Amino acid sequence: MIIFRTYFLRFFVPMVLAALGLILATILLPSEWQAVNQQLIGFPDSDAAAHKARPAIMAALCFLPSIAALLYAISGTLDRYIVRQFAGIFVICLTGLLMIWLLVDLGDKIPEFRQSDGVFQTIVKFYASRSPAVLSLMIPYSILLAALYSLGKLSASREIIAMIQTGRGILRITMPLIIGGLLFSLLCLGLNYHWAPTAEGNVDIMLAEAAGKPADEAKNVLYPNLEARRLWLVGAFPKNYQLGKPLLDIEITTTRTDKTIVSRLSAKSATWDRITRDWTFVEPVLGNFQPNQPAIFQTENETLIIPGWSETPWQLIKPGLSAEFLGIPDLNSWLNANSKNFQFADPAPYQTQWHYRWALPFGCLITILLAIPLGIHFSRHGAGNGVFIAVTLAGLMLLTTSISTALGASGTLPPAWAAWAPSGIFVSIACFLLHRRVSGQPLFLVIRRLISKNTSSI
Repeated sequence: MIIFRTYFLRFFVPMVLAALGLILATILLPSEWQAVNQQLIGFPDSDAAAHKARPAIMAALCFLPSIAALLYAISGTLDRYIVRQFAGIFVICLTGLLMIWLLVDLGDKIPEFRQSDGVFQTIVKFYASRSPAVLSLMIPYSILLAALYSLGKLSASREIIAMIQTGRGILRITMPLIIGGLLFSLLCLGLNYHWAPTAEGNVDIMLAEAAGKPADEAKNVLYPNLEARRLWLVGAFPKNYQLGKPLLDIEITTTRTDKTIVSRLSAKSATWDRITRDWTFVEPVLGNFQPNQPAIFQTENETLIIPGWSETPWQLIKPGLSAEFLGIPDLNSWLNANSKNFQFADPAPYQTQWHYRWALPFGCLITILLAIPLGIHFSRHGAGNGVFIAVTLAGLMLLTTSISTALGASGTLPPAWAAWAPSGIFVSIACFLLHRRVSGQPLFLVIRRLISKNTSSI
């Protein structure tokens, strides 16, 4: 009876989290399926398979906490103790970083929120929609701080030495943290698949709506139709343009094979009929150009209907979409749709961001691997040297990643190299530091020996 009660209490939390995950999935998945269907209707040339995977990934994210709790329940006593030491500090660090970020960001955006009808509801909706992006940003730093503090505390109390004396090595002792870093990487990978970049891309739209201003999803977008020799310039794509809202400030230039202009159509707005596939232009002005002749401009009636054009609104907007705010499905769609128009649209930023979406989440695992050898110490001087090196390396990793992705977006580096090189570099550094720690030669001692040798030689 006692054994049954013990196991029931141990597995009670995973069962509760699984039930909560099921409830959360039941609430979120219908709206996500609706969003996917709307995406495929509004953007029929989207990567359907990648978008249809979104509900499955969301469901997996809902059950990820219960999986983590199950792994905790089946682990040993010592492993659970290390996890508890880490988890408590992690929650404190994450909460503190989120509060600091929230206060700074709220102070910057409060003027826009004050112009809305319901200030509190607008703020809650705004930050709830941004939560995937904010969590992806804050989790790696919270992991680093929590791992350094918890391992430093265990080292200071000589508990790490006691664990080693039981026959466990440092890798085995810290294996729960490594598994935790992998689970956090999976969490960030799921968030960065679609929701985190999309949330950041909607920030300006939500702020414009809060301030009562027109919300545009893209402005001044240039789209070339090479087969029909038409060049579109769209001044603004309003929100919900894919649902029939008119595009604004249209200019369409048609050219001959020798690239001379045949005609130029300007209009205040344009709408596309999903059923008839006709374009309707409001207040159009049509200019006809003949060789060696002055252009003739003609103002049409209130509207001009042109049937048979192959362009659709979701094709027109794609060159104007920022690569930083697209998830994996939208990046796939952009690259597939513009594979023939790379001379007009540079693919490097989109290819770099595609690889970066997969590489970025593993920063959680890398920070754990960096914190383990630098957070554990056996000397009386404490963990100050290791903490300083770990924070410095984390800052260098962030700087290197920013520079590398910028070089990839500019075409200086191949996209895959630009996205994955920082991860490879700092994984190698983490493995080197871990090897030094396991062998009893921490990095700062090696540096001290090198400095002393150089000093003595002088």
